[in-house]
This record gives sequence, C-alpha cells and structure tokens, in this order.
Amino acid sequence: MQPCFTPSDHTGSVPREVIRHRNGAPVSTTDQVVEELPVALVFNGISHAVMMATPIDLEAFALGFALSEGIVERASDVFDIETVLLPTSAEVQLTVSQQAFMTLKVKRRALAGRSGCGVCGIESIELLDLQPTRLEHAGIANDIPADAVERAARELPEHQVLMLQTGGIHAAAWCSRDGAVLHVFEDVGRHNALDKLIGQLARKRIDPRTGFVFLSSRASYELVRKAARMQIPMIATISAPTSLAIQIAQQAGIRLLGFCRGSGFVEYTSPSAEAPAHTPAPEMACCVSH
Repeated sequence: MQPCFTPSDHTGSVPREVIRHRNGAPVSTTDQVVEELPVALVFNGISHAVMMATPIDLEAFALGFALSEGIVERASDVFDIETVLLPTSAEVQLTVSQQAFMTLKVKRRALAGRSGCGVCGIESIELLDLQPTRLEHAGIANDIPADAVERAARELPEHQVLMLQTGGIHAAAWCSRDGAVLHVFEDVGRHNALDKLIGQLARKRIDPRTGFVFLSSRASYELVRKAARMQIPMIATISAPTSLAIQIAQQAGIRLLGFCRGSGFVEYTSPSAEAPAHTPAPEMACCVSH
C-alpha cells in the first residue's frame, strides 16, 4: 500500500527536466508544470465522482462541488471532510446528512470528470438540469461599474501564483463590487477552480450579493449553472461564453460578461428583476466537444 501524503506534499506544480529550443539552440533545463491527479469524491463511503484536478485546496473543492452540483443544499449538511493524498491520486471523504445522501442516491449520477468538462459520464441528458431557478436577487449586479471589471482583470494575474510558475492553469476569483480581488483558487480544470472558490465562499459565509466571480477561461454551461445554484449574480470571464451559458445566465438572472481584457468587455446578459419568457431546453448530446 502506498504511504499517505499530507496536503503539504502537493504544491500544485512539479519540476520536470525539459529541453528548451530557442533560436535553433537546445538547452537542458528544469520547468515547472501544473499537477493533475485523479481525485475521488466519496460521500458517506460511496465514491460518487472522479475528477482530474490539481491536488491543492481539496476540502474547499469537495465542499464547493457538493454545493454547486446540488448534492447538499447548505454547507451545514456536510458534517466532516477528510483528505487522503497519495503520490498519484487523492480521495476526499465527505460525511453528509442522511437526507443529502438519499438525494445523491436518487440522482444516480456517476461522473468520470476531465479537466476540460464538468459533466462527462452523466447517465442521461435529463440529468443536465438546464432549467435553473431564478436568482432571488436577479439584476442586482447591473450597477457594478465598468471600472470594477477593469480593475479585476488588471489585478487577477498577480494573484495567479501557479499560472506564473507553469503557464497552464485556470483561476476563479471572488471580487468585491468595486473590483478588488479578494479570493483566488487555481486548478487545471476551470470548473474545479470555481468549485474551490464556491467552497471558500461557503466556509467564510460570504454573501454572494456582495461581489462577483471573475474566471480566467471561457464561460461554459457548467460554470454558469454552478453559479446559478449558488445565487452568484455576476460572472466575468477573460474569454467568450457559449450559447448555452448565455441562455442559462439569462434564465437565472445572472449578468454575464466576456472578453474582459484591458479596458473593455462584452456584456452578453444584463437581466432585469423580472423573469424572461420561458425558453425550452435544447436537445443536445453531452460532451461533444471541449
């Protein structure tokens, strides 16, 4: 049996010997690359999902996943979280309330996650849950000013420690309404980074009405859906959104911004407090592309 590691044994990046080619001259050197390991999420002794993730902040990740996937309704439904780290894998064991565990068994959802997609391995299209409940405070983020978004885009890179080391990792940041970057979590998977952030918001009991999420990625369906479950009123991303992300944001009452770079951005949704007309969920296949 492999010896157990402690969380401090993983820092998110590892050194690798490489040959760097510049101007036609190869040079042997050492490079830092982002860690990616299979992480099993185990609820009351039953393995529910295996996600490819960066093995740091795993307790926040597990709590955020449980909340953003609707496994538990509130953080208090999670009684205990224990992390077991091995050299080539990790397991996070959660003890949840009996009601939450029964809900999990009814869903019968077994994921085989990848770094590029948060819903691979889902058993049926119906389980995608494309009809979000509208935010209780829909439209509250409409008055966040443009300079707050610009500030967040400007400040985020200096908080991306692993990105500076490796050049290959996503970040999810929690920003105040004036754009100050308050919390940042990094992961090889953009949805994992968001789950880590959501877990931190829950642990710190941060009111989602007090700020917005900034992502160093595109806005895809699963990211907006997770935010909708957590009543997050605004998402800003460095890259573009997908059509389904825009639809979910509009239905949920989330303000969605893309291409947040420099002094500009594109606003895809600016919801009012009133719910839009119902839009039927499209017929679609899961994981056709990443």
